[in-house]
Amino acid sequence: MQVSNELFPMQVSNQQLLLRRTINVKAIVTPRWKEEAQQQLQAQLNQADAQLQQLEVQAQQIMAEVQKQGLQLVGSSGLQPSDTIQAQLNDVQVQVNNQRSELLEQKNQALQQLQQVQLLELNQEVSQGQIDSFFHVSQGDNLIQKMQVEILLRDGVVEEIRGEL
Repeated sequence: MQVSNELFPMQVSNQQLLLRRTINVKAIVTPRWKEEAQQQLQAQLNQADAQLQQLEVQAQQIMAEVQKQGLQLVGSSGLQPSDTIQAQLNDVQVQVNNQRSELLEQKNQALQQLQQVQLLELNQEVSQGQIDSFFHVSQGDNLIQKMQVEILLRDGVVEEIRGEL
């Protein structure tokens, strides 16, 4: 089968590459943005609290089970509680403490972010993250300028695209 150049025109003189770039996304602080950010951070705090409570309940259940198994072993064999049972209890406690520390750190970060959000002034620009984008580059293009693109949002709506597309 022969393909016609009319359907697929070829441009040999204008070679291009398709590249990927990271675009910074910024938001303008508005009352709505602040409220949504605070609600999201409060939800993170509530989730961390719930996970801490769940961790405590699970830890108590596991430790009670280990102790129960140790007492059954002592009762059936007449042996004294072993160091193994105490080591298991210590291991559980160490794991619980590590998980508790991680959750408390997450909670602390969310609290700090909540304080920062409350201090932001209206119409201030804040970073919202990054997204990837694809773009064409040709010989003679300024790659640095094409890489420096950012999007500015106001309440989720694109207000401005900065840089060379």
